[in-house]
Amino acid sequence: MGLDGEAGRILIGAVILAAGLSQRMGRPKMTLPWGRRTVIGQVVSVMARAGVEEVRVVTGGAREQVEAALHDLRMAAASIQTVFNPRFAEDHMLLSLQTGLASLPEDVQAALVALGDQPQVQVEVVQAVIQAYQETGAALVVPSYQMRRGHPWLIERGLWEKVLALHPPHTLRDVLNQNAAQIHYLPVETDTVLRDLDTPQEYASQRPQ
Repeated sequence: MGLDGEAGRILIGAVILAAGLSQRMGRPKMTLPWGRRTVIGQVVSVMARAGVEEVRVVTGGAREQVEAALHDLRMAAASIQTVFNPRFAEDHMLLSLQTGLASLPEDVQAALVALGDQPQVQVEVVQAVIQAYQETGAALVVPSYQMRRGHPWLIERGLWEKVLALHPPHTLRDVLNQNAAQIHYLPVETDTVLRDLDTPQEYASQRPQ
């Protein structure tokens, strides 16, 4: 999403973490049906509809299937791209975040960090996170439901070097904890910021009918 004005244009990107092995699901969860799309296709579509101008989907496990699932979306918009995390088998989301951040254009000033298995994500929440960043200038904006941190959260480029310098076993939680003083929490009224799909039972209970 860009913001035009005297101060110039603010470009927001998104890193969608979709490199997992889907071990608990037992099959590639990113390519499972979700309405008229797939799980990963729904997440990407929400980001695009929210106005995010540069989207990077980090692949790993089931790379070919994920890329195929996103083929039409990628053909429709050059700003939607997949990037491969060669260390995906280590199953550390930090490595995928680093891969995604490093792939974004230099003029992107902040990035949303989204989960590829969170198709319940809402356009309105994404836009509210972006708006909170534009209004507060906070280095981190995190949606919060009943005092619990959720996704997608936003990280300003000024913190990217610190993220890129981390190594496993550091996690995404460490990224937030180490920069807690810079977080602006955005209360939301929906638990969709907390929900993802890890098991067949979760998929069956949350899948649109």
